[in-house]
Amino acid sequence: MAVLILGGGLMGLALAHQLARNGQRVEVLSRRRSEAAGFVAAGMLAPHAEGLSGDLLRLGQLSLERIPAWVEQIEADSGVSCGLRRCGIVVPFASSAERDVYPTAPWGRALNRSALEREIPGIGPGWQAGLLFEQDGQIDNRRQLMRALERSCVDLGVRFQEGLEVLEVCQENSRLQGVRVRNAEGDLETLKAEQAVLCCGAWSGQLLPELPIYPVKGQMLSLQGPREALPRVIFGPGTYLVPREDGLLVVGATSEREAGFTDGLTPFGQRQLQAGIAALLPEAKHWPPMERWWGFRPCTPDEGPLLGASAIEGLWLAAGHHRNGVLLAAITAQLLRGCLLAEPLSADEQSLLSAFSYERFSREPRPLNA
Repeated sequence: MAVLILGGGLMGLALAHQLARNGQRVEVLSRRRSEAAGFVAAGMLAPHAEGLSGDLLRLGQLSLERIPAWVEQIEADSGVSCGLRRCGIVVPFASSAERDVYPTAPWGRALNRSALEREIPGIGPGWQAGLLFEQDGQIDNRRQLMRALERSCVDLGVRFQEGLEVLEVCQENSRLQGVRVRNAEGDLETLKAEQAVLCCGAWSGQLLPELPIYPVKGQMLSLQGPREALPRVIFGPGTYLVPREDGLLVVGATSEREAGFTDGLTPFGQRQLQAGIAALLPEAKHWPPMERWWGFRPCTPDEGPLLGASAIEGLWLAAGHHRNGVLLAAITAQLLRGCLLAEPLSADEQSLLSAFSYERFSREPRPLNA
């Protein structure tokens, strides 16, 4: 019986690839893969530039370490480059005092205004200090990584069912029996399964309402700049600029927590992005626009993912990655592969699965004198 992957986005493809490489029959169920966050995100690999902390920083750092080998696997299986670049990321600040209290400052190289100008020629005048995280980088998820994963999965025998909406998880005595679905023709059917993984992104909470996952809308755009005009990613407050090798500049992203699943671009969101461009790299205001798009980040109350077992035996969770889905895809796929195949996990991996269990949102705080 095949393992069902509920969701055909980056998490679903990454896990399907890992399972298929290990000889498992895998079936990916997807309503519309084009709406997945993996096709929308900018592809930053930035646990340090994002200023993560605690267990989420630890998870991000472990994934960052594993990404090169993970990408090498995908490229070998697909014959397609994933566009991985260790270009480094600069976080600018209005003052050195702001720079020095940044949560991940110990992992970065401190920059004054002169050094900031050397790293980012043409950076806006409002920034007087910065941190350079040379270990952070990017991957071209929209144009390369997602396509490479799709090709790898197909070549490894993964079966795809597109245009299929998962309506219900079927269980008996808290044990997975399968899923109820509606296909593209509108017909209802039940697909039997003993193991499945929920990775429906921002829509995961609609399938299991007890999971605290909600959408945070983000609008983005891209500009066509000169090749190598921007040597590093700029991660500014509210706006980031991600340069691809061919000169394309990906600009993101708004963070609209009240928008729900409202489609479409808004004038306010687009003005916000333009203001960010003007503040960070004024010359880029004159570069021609290429695309504008939006998507929905899957967010949890603490902005950390839900990983590992669910309350239903046989149903696993790989959802709620918020801003860090691309960064965390490698470690998520490897941890969940370990869960499904009952592989031995290191103490660090077991600790992270515990830290990001869905149960953390239902645990009662212990009394101080306990």
